[in-house]
Amino acid sequence: MKNAILIASACMLALLSTVGASLAYPILPPLFASGAESGLNQFLGLPPKLLFSVALLVNPLGLLIGSAVLGALSDRYGRRPVLLASAAGAAVGHALTAGAMMAESYPLFLAARFVTGLLEGNGAVARAMLAERLDGDLRARALGWLNGAFHFGWLAGPLLGGLTVGFGLTVPFWIAAAALLLVALLVALAMPREAPSTLTTSWWHVARDRHSLNLLKHGELRTLFRIQLAFTCGVTAFYEFYPLWLVEVGRYDAQGIAAINVALCGLMTLSSLFSGRPSAVEPLQRAAWHAFGLAAAVALVALGNLWVGMVGIVLFGVPNSFYNAVVQNWAAGRFGAHGQGAVMGLLSTTFCLANILMALAGSVLTLIDTRWVLLLGAVLSAWAGWNLQAWRLRLPMTAP
Repeated sequence: MKNAILIASACMLALLSTVGASLAYPILPPLFASGAESGLNQFLGLPPKLLFSVALLVNPLGLLIGSAVLGALSDRYGRRPVLLASAAGAAVGHALTAGAMMAESYPLFLAARFVTGLLEGNGAVARAMLAERLDGDLRARALGWLNGAFHFGWLAGPLLGGLTVGFGLTVPFWIAAAALLLVALLVALAMPREAPSTLTTSWWHVARDRHSLNLLKHGELRTLFRIQLAFTCGVTAFYEFYPLWLVEVGRYDAQGIAAINVALCGLMTLSSLFSGRPSAVEPLQRAAWHAFGLAAAVALVALGNLWVGMVGIVLFGVPNSFYNAVVQNWAAGRFGAHGQGAVMGLLSTTFCLANILMALAGSVLTLIDTRWVLLLGAVLSAWAGWNLQAWRLRLPMTAP
């Protein structure tokens, strides 16, 4: 019963956190690419597509820092206080975002999105909580369910944004703020208080010297980082720019993008329910297959017409959910001695870094053609699959 409550709490935290992070995806492309002028898309005379790419960049930049630091801070101060503070703080960030949109202030909008991302980098803390308290097949299944909750948040968030933006551009962000306050309340009620740490190091010392990127001094973790970065560049190229592709190719609005996202995230969530099941195939082999499958789905969007691209958009969710469950469980077992908060933080940090890199690449490539950044993502994910195959051959004793 105790494990069930723990898993349910983590999944609710993941769901409500990602709802707040993802609801902007169907709102931003029409805001910057529809041709209607506002203070948000007419800043310093810069091209609206460039402003859109920068707006995409700042949130994962905050996530990058938060994911690198919050996991390590939770290793030091405990999971509960870090989750409470980050959830409440992210709610404030969404309120600031709503205020920036009302004032049509692009600089304030960027600052608010950065702060929100910084504090929503707590996914690593939730993963670490499950990784350290569970083991074996239960841990694998729980991490798969947790990923399913994150994926369902990517479904519910854009759907919420698309359905409520008609009542006003700021309404979805106020709803997100309320949802994250609910997360804080849930954590306070569901998670027991932890014994105070006896360590005397300050939070600044932990953030500076114990962040997840310190793990890169270990050879195998550097290999994992390189492969994970290439794979997640494919994932983030897709996440960030398939809505813009839908606007340009299919003239979709926020509601239309949200509807397509329902099919994508629905299949991804369903896949996550089964992604943690035991398998006789080595984990790195399975991860390689899923990386190739994801590359193929993104390539369908980059190279196909509207209908072929939409097939790729929907199918993308299957290899993505299975890859994440396999790699996270394998990394938890192989590298857990370094601290589960730091290890899961490294995986989350890599995803955030990929967000930043692909937003920067997209700021240039979308000025030529949005399909170029999607094709780049497909190539990088395929490269990750090829390198996973090579790594598996160097680690023949890896357990399934």
